[in-house]
Amino acid sequence: MVRAYVAIITGAGASADVATAIRDLPGVSSAHVVSGDYDIIAEIEGETVRDLQKTVTGGVHGVEGVGTTRTYVHLD
Repeated sequence: MVRAYVAIITGAGASADVATAIRDLPGVSSAHVVSGDYDIIAEIEGETVRDLQKTVTGGVHGVEGVGTTRTYVHLD
């Protein structure tokens, strides 16, 4: 199993709704509204790195209100 964190910037005032939508996506383990440079941190998982890519590009980026994302793959 491969896991990663996805840091997400949302539109103003959209973080709670975006986090709720992201939690419902296949491959998403959790999503939390946070303070700091990013608005949401989501944890995703899949069998391969390609599965993670599909979750981000085919899922997270399709959620209304999602702006910039950064993906950090677990190494341990």
